[in-house]
Amino acid sequence: MSAAPRKPWGGRFAEPTNAFVERFTASVGLDQRLAHHDIMGSIAHARMLARVGVLTDAEAGAIVAGLEGIETDIVEGRFTWQVVLEDVHMNIESALVQRIGEVGKKLHTARSRNDQVATDVRLWLRDEIDAIDGQLRETMAALIERAEREADTLMPGFTHLQTAQPITFGHHLLAWFEMLARDRERFQNCRRRVNVMPLGAAALAGTSFPIDRIYTAQLLGFDRPTENSLDAVSDRDFAIEFVAAAALLMTHFSRMAEELVLWSSVQFGFISLADTWCTGSSIMPQKKNPDVPELLRGKTGRVNGHLVALLTLMKAQPLAYNKDNQEDKEPLFDTVDTVRDSLTAFAGMLPGLTVHAERMRESARAGFATATDLADYLVRHGLPFRDAHEVVGQAVRRGVETGRDLAAFTLDELRSFSPLIGEDVFAVLTLEGSVNARDHLGGTAPRQVRAAAARARARLDNT
Repeated sequence: MSAAPRKPWGGRFAEPTNAFVERFTASVGLDQRLAHHDIMGSIAHARMLARVGVLTDAEAGAIVAGLEGIETDIVEGRFTWQVVLEDVHMNIESALVQRIGEVGKKLHTARSRNDQVATDVRLWLRDEIDAIDGQLRETMAALIERAEREADTLMPGFTHLQTAQPITFGHHLLAWFEMLARDRERFQNCRRRVNVMPLGAAALAGTSFPIDRIYTAQLLGFDRPTENSLDAVSDRDFAIEFVAAAALLMTHFSRMAEELVLWSSVQFGFISLADTWCTGSSIMPQKKNPDVPELLRGKTGRVNGHLVALLTLMKAQPLAYNKDNQEDKEPLFDTVDTVRDSLTAFAGMLPGLTVHAERMRESARAGFATATDLADYLVRHGLPFRDAHEVVGQAVRRGVETGRDLAAFTLDELRSFSPLIGEDVFAVLTLEGSVNARDHLGGTAPRQVRAAAARARARLDNT
């Protein structure tokens, strides 16, 4: 039986680490996903050490070649991860020493695992934010395209989930676009604070070696190095900020998902989801369940929980690094996975969405949706708005009492509430014919929706 690998920090200890402690404190089961970025950081560090004369060019070349070989082994599944080596960093360093010999031990000069892991996580999260940005952009483009197609599709708008005013489905979809546009801005702003390099802060006090942090930052694509070494190794604000932005994105997805669930029900009947994005019931043969949007709602709580976990993790930590910070990875990693899967799910549902335009139009005619339009009609004919509000409120009360919508009233009945009402009022109340020329739809009229979609596309193209 081969001896357990010697721990790089084991010189001070007279007894081996308890087996439970090894398992309890290890993070390698989680942080393997940082391997590529750990190797990126180590290669840049080695090249910087050679540049300032701490390593020879030959030593740096051997280290870089060894690290590149290890990455190939990891990618091709030949690398053996060991819990006894605790984390991704020590697993890779140990493998490097085995591969190239004693020179591999020189790689850790002028750095600590504290600044190393902080750098790795920032490199990894930067790439994930870029991937999320690409997914968001594609989803927003799909919403614009669908909004243009549905610019003429009338539907009821709601407040308090009660019928409010008629709008177009295209206008509603552009509201979703605006929610995602704010999310995208938040992630882009977060990326700027992520893209600062902690490497060179070492454990907490920097290093006495003449390192060139600006050069290392340039090699790794960071905007700049961090300023304060204590803050650099203990800061997890960037992770909290990312998860906060993700929680808002998931909240938006949850609101959109709730509408998809409601609209696809028999009671609404506004839309149908594609069969490939639904599931059935084990007992009820007729069921077509909107499981994907329901899961989007559910996963929102998961990400919200991760935000609370990270805030709680950091709330009482003294400077600088503490082992508590190892617990930042699981909520952060799971948040990224959840967000990326949710973006895939939402974007996947959109193309297969069938809109039942006539059902939407029928619903827009019901529930006195045109009451505000009738009040505006009276205002345009000279009645002060508060008086117009009162007149239409009386008409609605009569409609409730008689079980009729305003469009079902005769002209004489309508004129009994105000003599200002003329035959042309039915163009407002019936929602029949082309809606392009309907002033009562205001900013939700098809021509306005198409103009808004064009502006949205221009904004997207410029970012």
